[in-house]
Amino acid sequence: MRIELAADIEPCRALRRAVFIEEQGIAEADEWDGLDDQAIHILAWQEGAPTGTARILVDGAVGKIGRVCVLRRARGTGLGAALIRASLDVLRARPGVTHAKLGAQVHAIGFYERLGFSPVGEVYDDAGIPHRDMLREL
Repeated sequence: MRIELAADIEPCRALRRAVFIEEQGIAEADEWDGLDDQAIHILAWQEGAPTGTARILVDGAVGKIGRVCVLRRARGTGLGAALIRASLDVLRARPGVTHAKLGAQVHAIGFYERLGFSPVGEVYDDAGIPHRDMLREL
C-alpha cells in the first residue's frame, strides 16, 4: 500500500465516481461540487492501482476531510484508516490548523470514533444518505 498527495486528481475522481455515483447512487451534481480545485487530494494505491482517496479542504483552523472512499475489494484491509491518518498528517503540517472535521455516513461513525473523532450536532441528510458531523483535535 502506498498513500501520497495526488499530483493528478483524475484517479481520485474515477474512484469517487465508482464508489459514490455508481455504487451508492449519489447524483453527479451532488458529487461534483466545484471544490476539487481548492482541495488537497490524497490517493492510495494497492498492487499498483488507485484504490482509495480522500479530499481535504482547509478553512481557517479547521481542515475538513471528505470524499473518503475505498474500492469494495479493498474494504476491511485498513486502507480507509490509513487514508484518514494520512489526511490528519497533512493537516498537522499546516500552520494554524488545530481541528479536523468530517461528515460521516451514519453507518461509519464507529469507524471514525476509533480514529479519535467525536460526533457533534444532529444527523442530517447529505445526497440522500444520513450523515453526522464529527470533530477531533489535531
